[in-house]
Amino acid sequence: MIIAIDGPAASGKGTLGKRLAAHYHFRHLDTGVIYRAVAKALIDAGADPADEARAVAAAHELDPEKFGHPALKTRAIGEAASVVSAFPGVREALLTFQRQFAAEPPGAVLDGRDIGTVICPNADVKIFVVADPVVRARRRTLEARSRGEDVDEAVVLADILKRDERDRNRPVAPLRAAADAHVLDNSNLDIEAGLMAAIAIVEAMKVARLHK
Repeated sequence: MIIAIDGPAASGKGTLGKRLAAHYHFRHLDTGVIYRAVAKALIDAGADPADEARAVAAAHELDPEKFGHPALKTRAIGEAASVVSAFPGVREALLTFQRQFAAEPPGAVLDGRDIGTVICPNADVKIFVVADPVVRARRRTLEARSRGEDVDEAVVLADILKRDERDRNRPVAPLRAAADAHVLDNSNLDIEAGLMAAIAIVEAMKVARLHK
């Protein structure tokens, strides 16, 4: 079974993806980490994230062993990742890696922005997670402060709105819900309630498949 979870920045899709994967004993891939790793490789090399050729080269040389680096969670890397992820060559380079991950048994949960529309259009379950931008900014601010970062919530909100605009309007794999995705509004749900809502969606889809 493949479960695709999409949604904008700080909507809670990553936490939901991890919890859902643990519940079903599936593997989990936060696909945003892949793009963040490309962005970090560029920054570490002193390159401009807007340099498409360098970004594509970094995508081809990606080392999965570095996906757990704590620097990948910083706001600066996140902003740079949003830039590199808009390049068609970068997305193409990372497409095979993501699809291979999804195809391996016993099942996988992938979260990102184009899982249900591009990476795994035939996923068994598609969930599109949304949340109010103000709520998302608050979550992202608390997360950053927990890591010791000094961040301004108003600046975080502005960054989120700018990123939403860029992600929705990029020419390749724009952020949008697949036609057959189930929209899950996470604005007023805690982690446990969000997980229960997602499990209900998955179970309903499993029942629906049995009756086809």
